[in-house]
Amino acid sequence: MTGSPTAIAMAAQVRSGQTTAVTLCGRALDRAEALGRERSGFTRLLRKRAMLRAAAVDKLVEAGLDPGPLAGVPFGVADLFDVAGEITTAGSRTRLAAAFASRDAKAIALLEAAGAVLVGTQNMDELGYGFVTMNAHYGTTFNPHDNARVSGGAAGGSAVAVATGTVPISLAFDTNGSLRVPAALTGVIGLKPTYGDLPRDGVYPFVESLDVVGALGRDLDDLALVRTVLREGAPERSDTLRGEIAFGRLLSWFDDNISEEMRAPLDAFWSRLGRIGFELPHSEIARAAASVIIAAEGASLHRPALEADPMQFEPPVRDRMLAGLLLPSDDYLAAQRFRSWIQGRLRRQFELADVLFTPAAPGFAPLISDPVMTFEGKSIPARSHLGIYTQPISLMGLPALVLPLAGDLAMPLGIQLISAAGHEPLLFRAARQLIEKGLCAVPAPPA
Repeated sequence: MTGSPTAIAMAAQVRSGQTTAVTLCGRALDRAEALGRERSGFTRLLRKRAMLRAAAVDKLVEAGLDPGPLAGVPFGVADLFDVAGEITTAGSRTRLAAAFASRDAKAIALLEAAGAVLVGTQNMDELGYGFVTMNAHYGTTFNPHDNARVSGGAAGGSAVAVATGTVPISLAFDTNGSLRVPAALTGVIGLKPTYGDLPRDGVYPFVESLDVVGALGRDLDDLALVRTVLREGAPERSDTLRGEIAFGRLLSWFDDNISEEMRAPLDAFWSRLGRIGFELPHSEIARAAASVIIAAEGASLHRPALEADPMQFEPPVRDRMLAGLLLPSDDYLAAQRFRSWIQGRLRRQFELADVLFTPAAPGFAPLISDPVMTFEGKSIPARSHLGIYTQPISLMGLPALVLPLAGDLAMPLGIQLISAAGHEPLLFRAARQLIEKGLCAVPAPPA
């Protein structure tokens, strides 16, 4: 399925003495260096830290001790996770004078306590505001399946690091599709958990009422293990469903603006699942409400920097932030009220289907030279619109899992599986059924 070793397989080899953490982490660092910033997804490699940590893991193995379920596994994080002794840039030069982080983000600390080794930080759209990972300060991250195309965003670097096989897992964030869009465009698996499910301590905020910590990988079991580690043994809701899972496709808004290259594979996928479909009225308002909340909360958070020197922001980010400052408070309150209303509407759909699905992105990754997409018959910037199918789900706080569609495709295409809040185990079970049926598969890392 993966075309490269899984995190679980790597850890088993380290724990059994077949390889060492130093070897695995050195290999990941060397590959990232060889690929370079634009193709590896990494903005900062932490070689000294990583090799010291890897050596400590190996010493535990030599002493007959178990370093943990992720022993020696190299991983990366989007550059808004605090890393002790480093500046958390969040992809913005407005953060260059920020204080050095005094400790690692909790998610990093938990993975390393399970034996994993952080090897570097990864590129993102400035402050998480965008869907293309074209960053004026830290460069553009190329799509590994076609270097002329975007990787998606905002956490494009985290997806590319996994898609190239440099690391088996990355920690990232999702506000409005930040990890789901690049997962779809680069052909990896992306987990956006239920709002509040995973710890955000030490993660630079963007939109407090939407931000979640998530993960990207090439293997379902790897991501399930990462989630288990990050949840610190918190109890799961019991999955009482038995037998085949009932899938339902969300239509209306989620069936509009699908590209020609996505339409046929998506319809074939739907046919194999029984062609059960549901309308979710006012999904377009859900997307608009999410945009209002992001604009208002993001602008409020960065207001001091905007007032001090607005020119230090990238022009697209600056313009959207300034527009957010001008939003009437009544608009923000109305968006939050609508959020509560549509959450109730969608809950009813889970009485009819166990797992819902939509496209994760409209089609293939847009070109870097002309990053646009077609929306309602017009050509519009992909930077602000690639998340048209992920934004409404973020507004509802629901978990989602992005999987690549199987088939002989010119570029990766992804679907978004959605469950009721707190039902991530059901999502993983649904994803395994799709993979077993040959409907979804992670493409091998490009040569």
